[in-house]
Formats: sequence, C-alpha cells, structure tokens
Amino acid sequence: MQSESASSPSSAADGGVILISCYELGHEPLGIAVPAGVLVRAGIVPRTMDVAVDEFDAAAVAGARLVAISTPMHTALRLGVRVAARVRTLNPTAHICFYGLYAGLNARHLVPAHGDSCLGAECEASLLDLARATLGASEPRAVVTSPAASAARARALDLTPHRPSPARHDRYVMLDLAGARTPVGYVQTTRGCKHHCRHCPLPAAYAGSFYAVPVARVLDDVAGVVARGARHITFADADFLNGPTHALRVARELHRRFAGVSFDYTAKIEHLYRHREAVRELRDLGNVFVVSAVESFNDEVLQHLDKGHTRVQALEVIRFFESLGTALRPSLVPFTPWETRASLAELLDIVASEGLVGRVDPVQYSIRLLVPESSLLLRHEPMRAYLGSFDPETLSYRWHHPDAEMDRLQRELARVAADAAAGRWPVEDAFARVRAAVAPGRAAHAVSKPAGPSPRLTEDWFC
Repeated sequence: MQSESASSPSSAADGGVILISCYELGHEPLGIAVPAGVLVRAGIVPRTMDVAVDEFDAAAVAGARLVAISTPMHTALRLGVRVAARVRTLNPTAHICFYGLYAGLNARHLVPAHGDSCLGAECEASLLDLARATLGASEPRAVVTSPAASAARARALDLTPHRPSPARHDRYVMLDLAGARTPVGYVQTTRGCKHHCRHCPLPAAYAGSFYAVPVARVLDDVAGVVARGARHITFADADFLNGPTHALRVARELHRRFAGVSFDYTAKIEHLYRHREAVRELRDLGNVFVVSAVESFNDEVLQHLDKGHTRVQALEVIRFFESLGTALRPSLVPFTPWETRASLAELLDIVASEGLVGRVDPVQYSIRLLVPESSLLLRHEPMRAYLGSFDPETLSYRWHHPDAEMDRLQRELARVAADAAAGRWPVEDAFARVRAAVAPGRAAHAVSKPAGPSPRLTEDWFC
C-alpha cells in the first residue's frame, strides 16, 4: 500500500474538515475514502462520517469549518440535502459543499438553497483547494467544476483511497453465495464512461469520455482492502469493459497476487456481446457475477434510451452467461413512457423462462425512469410530450405515463419490492406477486432454474 501522506498531517486541521457520505450502494464509500486520501497526503486530516451506517456526529459538525457532502448518485443527493439542513442548524457558519457527479448536475438547485458551493465529478483537486481556503485566510468561493475543467488535475493526484483500520465489514454489503457471506472490497479501475445512454447521468458530466486508473494503483488499493479482510472485490466502474484490455490486466494481476479472491463487475450488454472472449477469461480469473443494465426487452424502449443493444442481443448474452455458468444479474427500468403493460408482462415471461428470477432483485421491477437535471432525455423530442416541471423535493423532472394505469401499477410494485426488501417473502414469492399484479389473467410461464448458483450482494441495487 502506498504511503498515506507525502507530508505530516497537521493536527490543527483535525475536525476542521468533515467529509460525509449518505449512501453508496451499501459499500464502504469511495466518495469519502478517495478525497480523504487526497487531503491526508496534502497534510489535512478530515473527519469522515458515513451516515448510512454511523450515527450523525452532531458535536463534530458543530465545530467544523468545512462540511463536504458526497453525492455520487441520486439517492445520496436527496439524503445529502437533509444532512445539509441539519448541518446548517447546528453550525450556521460552516461552509457546506456538495461534491460528486450529482452535485455538479444540480448546482443551480443546491446553491444557495442548501449549501455554499458545488463541485462536480473529478473534483478532488478543487475540494483540496476549498479545504485549504476554508482552513486558511482566503474566502471559499461558491464554485461549480466540470470534468472537462478538472479531470487533468484529478489525474495528476494520487487517488488511492484512505480507509480507516480495522475494517468493519459487518456494516457493509457482503457477497452471498449459497448462504455463505464473504467480506467485499470496493475498488475503482476507471472513471467516466464512453457511452451516451440518454437516461444515465454520466454523459451529461463526462460527454463520452473516460480514463483508466493506473493498474499499479488499482492493485495497491486491492492489496489494502484484502489486507483488511476482503475476499471479494466489487469493481465500482460505471462499465468495467469500457477498456477491456485494462480490465483484463487488472483481473490477471488480481488473480496472480491474491489467490482465492473473487470479483464482480458492471458492463453494458453491448460490451458483453462484443467481448465474449474477454468475458470468458474474466470468469476463469475469478468473476462470479456481472451486473448489466438490460433495462427492457422492448426494442422501442431500448432505442429511446440509446442503450446500444437490442432485445435479441440481450437474450444472446443471457444465454451465453448461462453456458459459462456465470450469473448475469440484470438491472431494469421497466417504467418509461414507452413500456406498455403487455411488454412489461413479456419482460416477466422472459425473466421466468430464462432462469433469471433469482438473479433480479425485486426492486428492479418497480424502477421508474429518473429524469435528473442535465439529463440527455430533456433534449429527446419524444420525451417532451410526457415531461412536467422540475420538482425541487425529488430533485428530478416530473413525467407521466400515457397510460395512467401504468403509474398506478408502478406504485403497487414499489410496495411489493419494499416488502420483499424488508424480508416479508423470498424473491420467488415477490416475483409471483409482481407477475400477478402486472398480468392477473395471463397464463404464467414456467419458471426455469438456472444451471449455476445465484451469487449476489446483500443489498438491493438502487440508483
């Protein structure tokens, strides 16, 4: 593991800067670990707080000069606004900064309503500037940064995460394989994404660009989380196969240096379809499952979302993974203006017949298209007929389905998903309830059993 500090951290800075994470898919958050590393190596020791698992430390907040709230996703952003309100009550003079992907996209809604500044994706260098200004004599500025302006500065930094020791794996997501629980490390190998899916926030920030974290640095991070007890790695990339050669280099080194450590990754159907030999080798190197944004089996929906794959290609990939004995876990967006009740019923038939019931978290059946600020969907002419105004409460644009019954159905399935997540029934029963709600008079397709196990992480996926 690399040295954590190029200079001796100043004890005077302790408590002056607080980094807060609200939610990061159940993982130990990179959103505070990476900037904490940057600050520590610059001589500033921040406090870190993950309010998804920790008690909110009111006493620490009351004495802080800078409170920076990580917003890598929409759920974290909405929770972060609530945290900011509590910070402002406890400490009216603290500088509140939102940082990360969703902060940059929502800057005009966050400043000055909820905070003093916003820093977008690739913000580590600017966050360091802000911390220095806040702790020094200069006045912090309410600035917004974009990846185009700051990526080069971020790439010049050592972005190795700084994580507390010892690890508390019991507080975070675990790998569940046939009931056995394995501690998970969360590691990033690339930043950004080269694609322009219309419903994804990344194109608005990165405009189709991405870059690879050096392999040596990635492996240093893997070494760190393995030393702290992780025996499985989740690669945090938006798409692990944006750079398949880089992905293979990382996986080969992981397999060579850390025997028995498995991994999972996320990749587009388009990439899984195109890079089958790489997928096969990744399986041999320790990959146990892959998450892929299938979204829908309706080609009209896929075209509107600009997903880059078709229904037929998605089915080919699903069957290819089944032949490999590797679990493919689809993520879905079943409620868009172009999905119909009939096509949703067909989606459920495919889930049943392709052996995916145990590989789709019930929450996926209730996901409704999110239209955040700066979304490419705002420029998509066919979407405009369904769009409403921006909702400052949800920090997204309202939209309605042309069939009002689909909006009602989505709310019903959300209740089923919530009950399943609370443990009221197993995934198979939840699926049966979803199918009965979607197509009560439709003959049910037989549910096929997958050839291999259904490994999963112990927290459902949310955006």
